[in-house]
Amino acid sequence: MFNDVTSRANFPDMEEGILKFWKENDIFLKSSQRGDKGKFMLFEGPPTANGSPGMHHVLARVFKDIICRYKSMKGYRPYRKGGWDTHGLPVELEVEKELGLTSKKDIENYGIEKFNKRCRESVFRYVKEWEDLTNRIGYWIDMENPYRTLDNSYIETCWWILKELWDKGLVYKGMKATPHCPRCACSLSSHEVAQGYQENTKDPSVFVKFRVNLKMTESESLKTMLPDVSEEAKIYLMAWTTTPWTLPANTALAIQPNADYSIVKMKLTESDSEFLILASALVSKILDAPYELTGTIPGKDLIGLSYVKLFNPLDYG
Repeated sequence: MFNDVTSRANFPDMEEGILKFWKENDIFLKSSQRGDKGKFMLFEGPPTANGSPGMHHVLARVFKDIICRYKSMKGYRPYRKGGWDTHGLPVELEVEKELGLTSKKDIENYGIEKFNKRCRESVFRYVKEWEDLTNRIGYWIDMENPYRTLDNSYIETCWWILKELWDKGLVYKGMKATPHCPRCACSLSSHEVAQGYQENTKDPSVFVKFRVNLKMTESESLKTMLPDVSEEAKIYLMAWTTTPWTLPANTALAIQPNADYSIVKMKLTESDSEFLILASALVSKILDAPYELTGTIPGKDLIGLSYVKLFNPLDYG
């Protein structure tokens, strides 16, 4: 009556056996027919089948599967509707690579109708791989009757929803700034921008020197450490920012009152030097040129120090 239990469990084989049992006994279908609390609807946020699935898709689908199985155990009849996303810039970019097209003008020269046809053919290229993954991870969803964003019935539904929103006064005209791709000649979604950000964009952080205004300085500690310098001496507060585009509007620097700050002397030429004020804990990490430590000053003694603005609006009319 019972199968022998081996002492060496082979989990992949066990999983295959469970999947086979589910299929032969229509367990997925039966789970959607039982329950007296009504339907629980899941319309899957559709993947794009012009690319093969990855591990991140497994995680997302496990979450969806858990929710539907939980609802099934609570007495609901889960309705799990699969779908395919067939629109978007990734589809077009993939076809452009295949055809060797590098600009919007190239697409027009190739022929928009022919280009659309190639895109339509490409969006279902990896359907089998997606179906294999869906089955292998035990994800229950109706893949036999999926909704597809290229079907007129789906597009018509989107227009109907938009009209309903319009009739209810929920649509308005306004302005919105969006990232723009000069090569693709179109706006980009936040997701598309994020895809290439880390790889293609260098960190914009910069180190900036703010010259201390000695004529307006009231820090006795600073004057004590640098008694022989004149009001024309080059003394700078060293700052770091990840938003360099805000520097023209800069009006203040942040100081940690409980931290120690070092005053270091940097030799520029045989007859010229400058002094930098920066956090003592960061001196060795930031400065790679030879320097001379002049002294240390508490952060609280730097509060109220005046410095020269990097940009004077009057200089630009």
